[in-house]
Amino acid sequence: MRVSFPRLFTIAATMAALFAASTRPAHAAEAAAPVGGLTGIDAMTATVFQQDQSSFSGLAIRARLHHSRLLEAIEFMPTLEYWRNSSKVDAFNLRATRRDATLGADARWMFPGEAWRGYLGTGFAVHFLSDEVDAPTIGINDRTDSLTKGGLTFLAGVAFGSKEKLGSFVEVKSHLVSDFRQLKLNLGLSWNH
Repeated sequence: MRVSFPRLFTIAATMAALFAASTRPAHAAEAAAPVGGLTGIDAMTATVFQQDQSSFSGLAIRARLHHSRLLEAIEFMPTLEYWRNSSKVDAFNLRATRRDATLGADARWMFPGEAWRGYLGTGFAVHFLSDEVDAPTIGINDRTDSLTKGGLTFLAGVAFGSKEKLGSFVEVKSHLVSDFRQLKLNLGLSWNH
């Protein structure tokens, strides 16, 4: 099953909008005290280390949502991640491409802090994986294999300027997907609401 990056982005944006709408006050008396919603958006680049592969780059975007009726230091993050790795070996007339479009949801706990704040988190992600190989000299012509797998995620990082309008962060994120485990080193910019 192949899912395009724009379609996954639309799904993630819809999920974020639905969550933000569900956190709005239901009664006029509650309107004075906000109960949560969108707290920011993160855009990041990743160095991806996938099982049995060399490192390569990826991109991601996520919304940060907060629901103050739960816990003050917890944020929920619907996330869309994407990477593509391709290789070409002219001597053997070989071309191979691997892709992973990931739709996930994480929750992270932010440690207290002013200039910087550490955090830990966990979640679940669905990976839409695709492999394409074209090697006519050995009888493989435009073969494609696609599959969908889910797995737990764990993350740890440090956010800088989390109380400013613009901030940055660095984090390590692990995707525990059977046969496709990934470790990502993420660097990103944050827009904070």
